[in-house]
Amino acid sequence: MNNLLTIKLAERLLLLRKSKDLSLEQLSVESGISRSTLSRLEKAEVSPTTEILGKLCAVYGLSLTRMLSAVEDSFEKVIRVKNQSLWEDKTTGFNRRSISPPSNSLAAEVVECQLRADTHLSYDSPSIAGQEHHLIMLDGYLELTIEAEKHCLNAGDSLRYKLFGASKFETTKRSPAKYLLVLI
Repeated sequence: MNNLLTIKLAERLLLLRKSKDLSLEQLSVESGISRSTLSRLEKAEVSPTTEILGKLCAVYGLSLTRMLSAVEDSFEKVIRVKNQSLWEDKTTGFNRRSISPPSNSLAAEVVECQLRADTHLSYDSPSIAGQEHHLIMLDGYLELTIEAEKHCLNAGDSLRYKLFGASKFETTKRSPAKYLLVLI
């Protein structure tokens, strides 16, 4: 994540917390993120990981893409690949490119996700309960556990689901995964 995006995201996180009239301590309890980490995020001293953003999105009832799009440019009809926002979590090896970002006037958003080999991402709860997901595997192998039901996906496979509980994304030691995720 570039420095400007980190600063804008920090401002957005502070604004969201204040709009919910939450103290850092209250947000810490609701999100499970330490008060000191929250403070450092809001001051743009650190860039958030996927897991941390996921927890904050759950508290605020936002998808990760909506959280990130709020700090990026507004709606465009054509989004050239060079202008598509790329977010990288170097800690986990998760890359997320916003192919078709969310918009107030459009129902769906499309993201391209890449997980390096031997990666495990877990989310305790969805940012938006019941949100419709369409996952299309482009390359590699992915084990996706949705509310305790495991799905093994290869290139060309698709999985459709509405998410109400925990989810876990796992790649094997030998195979990364690349997939499209359509959120409605």
